[in-house]
Amino acid sequence: MSRLSLLVAFAALLAIAKSSNPPLDVVLVTDEADAVVSVAGRVERGDSIPARDYDRLFATQGFEHLQERSAKFGGPIARADFIAFVDSLGRSHRVDAYSAALARLEATNLASAARLAEAYLPAGTRIRARLYLEIKPAKNSFVFTGSDSLPPIFLAVQPGTTPAQATNTLAHELHHVGTQLACRGAQHPEGARVGAAPAKLLEYLTALGEGRAMLAAAGGPDKNPHAADDDSIQRRWNRDVGKAAADIAELSSFANDVLDGRITSADSVERRGNSYFGVQGPWYTVGWLMASTVERQLGRRALIATTCDPVAFLSAYNVAARHIGGRSAPPLWPDSLLARLTTLTGRTR
Repeated sequence: MSRLSLLVAFAALLAIAKSSNPPLDVVLVTDEADAVVSVAGRVERGDSIPARDYDRLFATQGFEHLQERSAKFGGPIARADFIAFVDSLGRSHRVDAYSAALARLEATNLASAARLAEAYLPAGTRIRARLYLEIKPAKNSFVFTGSDSLPPIFLAVQPGTTPAQATNTLAHELHHVGTQLACRGAQHPEGARVGAAPAKLLEYLTALGEGRAMLAAAGGPDKNPHAADDDSIQRRWNRDVGKAAADIAELSSFANDVLDGRITSADSVERRGNSYFGVQGPWYTVGWLMASTVERQLGRRALIATTCDPVAFLSAYNVAARHIGGRSAPPLWPDSLLARLTTLTGRTR
């Protein structure tokens, strides 16, 4: 871990020690990113890199846990490919840009990001996570719970990232971690009772939580979730939110295909469910429309009350959307689908 990382971690621990009920417990790990900068810097200077130096990079916590996640989704990272990536950073003289971006992320105000996330989590939720800063070929940031004792957040180091963008991304991922921790005791139908495919469908409906995280990271329903990004990204977001009627119809069709037995295996549900992620697909845009509508019409407390129950979230959204009415009313989920999902979960509406 770099010296700056240790200082940031110490400051976070000091803040925790002053609180009788600490809401935030985030351990910052930068060993993979530090190793990449070190090796790529030597490549840039024209040094030869012995194999043992790459062995040390591959032995970092950050790389080992990244490899664990990659092995589950699409296969492990090939060492030769990663070596080529590090080599390309040095030869293209991008080391200073990545080093500066790493320093900016290390200096991100974790408490500010946590406050944004915490404002949209059930009261008393304590955020605990291990934050890995990663320099890697893919530019995505994500939460992946593997063998680590703390829920891990993988935050991609990208040149040009502003402090506002870093805070937004971190708040988004901290909200996911907080949701996982808050909902650990939630009761969900088991596949043995409802069938593997319907159980997997209910699991995928929690992906609408991507929209909740977008709302939390923005800081409220009247703020553009991409306010810190380029105008082109904001326009793309607004355009895709405008497709909510078609996307709700598509997601409803997906759910009915499972409930009607046209999709019969959990693997098939997973393949179709994954197709709605994209860069920021319907799980994000529809989820944000739902969350922001519920908060505007019913209040934030009503939104938070549905955190661990995706079917209750769908129902609350329909209630909120009907409050609007008229031409500006957002699209609704089919009542018949909500009734079927409610029956599936064994709850009453």
